[in-house]
Amino acid sequence: MKIKSISWLLSIVMLMPFFVKAQETKSDSSYQFTLVKQLPYTPVKNQFRSGTCWSFSAISFLESELLRLGKGEYDLSEMFCVRDAYEKKAEKYLRMGGTINFGGGGEFHDVLHTLKSKGLMPEEAYPGLNYGEKNHVHGELDAVTKAYMDALIKNPNKKISTAWMDGFKGILDAYLGPLPENFVYQGKQYTSKSFAESLGLDPDDYVCLSSFTHHPFYQPFILEVADNWAWGEMYNVTLDEMMEIIDYALDKGYTVGWASDVSDKGFAYNKGLAVIPETDVAELSGAEKARWEKLTEKERNSQMYNFDRVVPEKNVTQEMRQRDFDNLQTTDDHGMHIVGYGTDQFGRKYYYVKNSWGADNKFDGFFYASVPFVRLKTINIVVHKNALPKDIRKKLGI
Repeated sequence: MKIKSISWLLSIVMLMPFFVKAQETKSDSSYQFTLVKQLPYTPVKNQFRSGTCWSFSAISFLESELLRLGKGEYDLSEMFCVRDAYEKKAEKYLRMGGTINFGGGGEFHDVLHTLKSKGLMPEEAYPGLNYGEKNHVHGELDAVTKAYMDALIKNPNKKISTAWMDGFKGILDAYLGPLPENFVYQGKQYTSKSFAESLGLDPDDYVCLSSFTHHPFYQPFILEVADNWAWGEMYNVTLDEMMEIIDYALDKGYTVGWASDVSDKGFAYNKGLAVIPETDVAELSGAEKARWEKLTEKERNSQMYNFDRVVPEKNVTQEMRQRDFDNLQTTDDHGMHIVGYGTDQFGRKYYYVKNSWGADNKFDGFFYASVPFVRLKTINIVVHKNALPKDIRKKLGI
């Protein structure tokens, strides 16, 4: 028995280099993803050179909701919502004397507000391309509308005339096209309100959430980012609860609208990846620590961010998340749409994200965002209220 035990131990010792080599080979390999959960979605679109990701992502989210509800596939107009937001934004900008943000940006709730107040239109009824371009190019539109509003703020007549909004709408008509009072879609005539009613989407069914410690948890708050011009409220939950909501929603068949900072070096859209590499060697352990300690800081940063191999990631806490928001390392950059999740070759989870930059990256317009990236860089999310776990929904009083 003793001889057998010794033989067994010798065999293990002899095989250990092969196990280590196999592990090193796996660690040195490039990212290999397996899609575990994929929910229904509509084709990837392209916001092109416009700051309208908020509308594209929210519309994509609503289109997936229609698929979930068995309504079929729709191609809804992003520019209808963009136009409505421009008009509402102009009114607030004037009332605030030009002291709030005025531009093409916005938030998910802007689309929900449009759905509630004005309805929706299909893309074919309002494509918003009335200025000689095949794709959305809003540099001139943004500049012209801003100049118009700033001229009004100066109040040269000593009072604002009754014509100012008609003039503003005239600019929108010129660039996006006049709004049709009625349109025909699949043989039926609609207004924007009656079309929205036919879809059966209730804007009050959707909730926006985020996670920051400078506001009380489980209460609505106005997030202080420039694109939240409408001062829309969102519910505040803990970081772990926010992640729980995302996971619960996806597992129950609900997609998730996702706004995030994409300026971080760990966001590599062309390679279909968003990660938060752990560049502090002291935080690593075992073989990973030994491997990265051999490199200089410059070499580590180069290899961590070339995305040619799987890298260790930070353990993101609530405090880290708040710190990056407070010091403006996390900013309100981009709206996207989470439609599933997958794993890498180590079994680590990544969220499968639909973007609105066309379909020409590694994953045809999609990318994989790691759990640490989502924990650290999420600005806010939007989900159907039935996608909230019961205990969290109770805490929020929804």
